[in-house]
Amino acid sequence: MRASKIALTALATLMAAAVALPASAETYRLSHNTSDTTTWHRGAEKFNELLKEATDGEMDIRIFPNAQLSGGDQMKQAEMVGRGALDFVATSAINVTPLVPEMAVFSLPYLYSDYDDVDATTSGAPGDRMEEIMAEHGIIVLAWGENGFREVTNSVRPIKTPEDMKGLKMRVAGPMYIDVMNALGANPQQMQWTETFSALQQGVVDGQENPIGAVIIPQRVYEVQSYLTTWHYSYDPIFLGVSQKLWESWDEETQNKVRAAAEEAMEYQKRISREDTETGVAFLREKGMDVYEPTADEIAAFREATKPAFDTWAEKVGQDLVKSFQDTVAQSN
Repeated sequence: MRASKIALTALATLMAAAVALPASAETYRLSHNTSDTTTWHRGAEKFNELLKEATDGEMDIRIFPNAQLSGGDQMKQAEMVGRGALDFVATSAINVTPLVPEMAVFSLPYLYSDYDDVDATTSGAPGDRMEEIMAEHGIIVLAWGENGFREVTNSVRPIKTPEDMKGLKMRVAGPMYIDVMNALGANPQQMQWTETFSALQQGVVDGQENPIGAVIIPQRVYEVQSYLTTWHYSYDPIFLGVSQKLWESWDEETQNKVRAAAEEAMEYQKRISREDTETGVAFLREKGMDVYEPTADEIAAFREATKPAFDTWAEKVGQDLVKSFQDTVAQSN
């Protein structure tokens, strides 16, 4: 009799659990470039948390760091989302340039001076235009996040002038940065991020350039680099995007829930990235890095030295698009 009661109790518990589970729960895949220690990953986790809450558990996001679903190829993720082979992607603008060259506009050298300039473009007409362009490639941009201002590190010498860059073997993420490094006399080598730490460790490359809060600290770049210069030469946003095919399969209510969760998650990701950047210089000095903060005149020298790369990529991106960004930046000051 006692055994029967226990069995009935267990059965009732299982039935209750079954009733509590959403009948149509769906799991979607999200790919991003970096490790699970970064603000990219934390932003993706926040997106999943918010979306599950908004849909009562009917939608769940499985997160794949280090571009696992594209064989470690961070450039390929967006293309896979565009053709519907992946559901979601969190990636930076520069990583999409092989598919959408116009996305390089965000990262043109010395386009931006500060976060106000950045936010004016991502939340204004330039950001809207970039979302239209991405949709033409099968990707719906749900929200903009932050990789950040890219700073330069190396293991050879302090970087104070453009001449200090000459001859350095520099890991870069995309084709525009190849032109920037060539303009500075460096030796650029395009490389997947998953290969970069070991390449720095083994001396295959001398240095790299990335944001402090989003990459340099959480990816522990300071363990294999001695010098950092806060030259703020290029800004790199990230975006959270979804396959257009998947997006169009949802009703308007679901689309609104997905977009709202993405916007809140990317605001969170942007905030923690900026907070980590703000405290990052002191942290890196504590870790033993030699950090150099250039003067305004020194920044002007870097701006002048990288102008050929700016001009080259302004032509590729389109002068009208570049002007819309420059006008929006000017209005924000």
